[in-house]
Amino acid sequence: MMERLWGDNFFNPATKKWTKNGTHEGKQLERAFNQFCLDPIFRIFDSIMNFKKEEIPKILDKLEVKLQGDERDLEGKQLLKVVMRKFLPAADALMEMMIIHLPSPITAQKYRMETLYEGPSDDECAIGIRDCDHKGPLMIYVSKMVPTSDKGRFYAFGRVFSGTARSGIKVRIQGPNFIPGKKEDLFIKSIQRTILMMGRYTEPIEDVPAGNILGLVGIDQFLLKSGTLTTSETAHNMRVMKFSVSPVVQRSVEVKNANDLPKLVEGLKRLSKSDPCVLTYINESGEHVVAGAGELHLEICLKDLEEDHAGVPLRISDPVVQYRETVAGESSMTALSKSPNKHNRIYLTAQPLAEEVCKDIENGKIGPRDDFKARARILADEHGWDVTDARKIWCFGPDTNGANLLVDQTKAVQYLNEIKDSVVSGFQWATKEGPVAEEPMRAVRFNIMDVTLHADAIHRGGGQIIPTARRVLYAATLLADPGLMEPVFLVEIQVPENAMGGIYGVLTRRRGHVFEENQRPGTPLFTVKAYLPVNESFGFNADLRSNTGGQAFPQSVFDHWEVLPGGSPLDTTTMTGKIVTDMRKRKGIKPEVPGYENYYDKL
Repeated sequence: MMERLWGDNFFNPATKKWTKNGTHEGKQLERAFNQFCLDPIFRIFDSIMNFKKEEIPKILDKLEVKLQGDERDLEGKQLLKVVMRKFLPAADALMEMMIIHLPSPITAQKYRMETLYEGPSDDECAIGIRDCDHKGPLMIYVSKMVPTSDKGRFYAFGRVFSGTARSGIKVRIQGPNFIPGKKEDLFIKSIQRTILMMGRYTEPIEDVPAGNILGLVGIDQFLLKSGTLTTSETAHNMRVMKFSVSPVVQRSVEVKNANDLPKLVEGLKRLSKSDPCVLTYINESGEHVVAGAGELHLEICLKDLEEDHAGVPLRISDPVVQYRETVAGESSMTALSKSPNKHNRIYLTAQPLAEEVCKDIENGKIGPRDDFKARARILADEHGWDVTDARKIWCFGPDTNGANLLVDQTKAVQYLNEIKDSVVSGFQWATKEGPVAEEPMRAVRFNIMDVTLHADAIHRGGGQIIPTARRVLYAATLLADPGLMEPVFLVEIQVPENAMGGIYGVLTRRRGHVFEENQRPGTPLFTVKAYLPVNESFGFNADLRSNTGGQAFPQSVFDHWEVLPGGSPLDTTTMTGKIVTDMRKRKGIKPEVPGYENYYDKL
């Protein structure tokens, strides 16, 4: 029967036989799928939504759907939901499709191992993952933390890729910043209990072999959000998950009663653990900031923070958007900064980094831990870089993995390697807090042109080089036509044709623009796709519904960064300049952006 539902198969009610011919005695026959699958569903919709009360009991009898107690009094949409849930439960259908279509771990890990594992593809852990071997070295990837009923504690939720997880065994807990051979971000602890997570409930289980999902008790204080657990001393990390969303909307939070501050700090830690997409930090002015993927996401996070994680009343600021500082051209001249003792000089220029390179960095295709020759080959072949420059990338930033690069273009400089760590520290500092508004930088390539250093090591220590590196990076940025980048949402709106006019009006007022519209086959609905700056998205849903009579349903997700139009951020009369001034005032720094002269030293 299943096979006959697809293709040119027709059931002739007159002859009670199947046929490949679509007509009988001049009448068009209905295709099998339409006749046996779609027609019953359409009849249910028609009878319930058009209140054909005499037809409903007959249909329910044929479908063997029984309504209980209060369900018999329901009408319209509410009744339709109940009937469809009983007729075609989504959970059963989804589970069946997963069983039929998704490959088993034994099959999948054979070809996914190279994508999942950061180490060499021939070590014992890689072989264990590839073979999904329950006797191999233990390899577990913890993807998220799930709050428990015991306040402040979490289950580590993950999957066993190799070996067998048992209660009581000692494991190496390797965080995302773990480097093989070093002790940073590494803990050796015992698993207290292994559990099976069954929806809202948990079941204790003795052992969990490779290929299964599990929860772990007792390791939540050693991992922030995700990490790798292993019994092998030579194991590398499993690759960290990349999220398609970015925390671009932020709000500052403070307690109404100063005595509750420790509870807020503890609550922020728990919130950060429980949601992989949320970011919490303390800014320069001492405010606690929570950043989320959008207005709604942030609202839910703050509600959880106030009611569950911190459990104290909070004062919350208006939502604020995170921007990125960038440059539009090359530095008009080589920037120079001298160290405080005047014995060391750094010469440097800034230039834009191509958007394709930035996306490859953010997607993990190009990264700081890659082999430098392989990375140079990608940059040379796909992005037109000079191979020598591509091999001499010192670091990525901010946070050692951002979309800004520091490239060494010097020739035969003495003692250069001795100051490399200090220059890199200055670079991380400068790219985390740019010169225009102390926002992170993006899409900037810095080239070290020359360095003059004192012969005596005591005169070129970190205290001399780090602030000098930061100053010269700031000077080069301000000399290279600085600009701001704003985050942009991809908005998908479902709307009937008669309400489409309202959408265009709302988007135009908010600097958005539609780039695609398609009618959904067989329905009067259109799917409209548009780009909308995050800064203009606050209150967008309510505005859209009021302009379309509640008929438009938007969904938004972070899509890309775009240079903010409206003039130079250094000119306070432009739109960009006003945004910069507001940001600087909010952060408690001088409203005027300092000129390059503040960081540039003359010979």
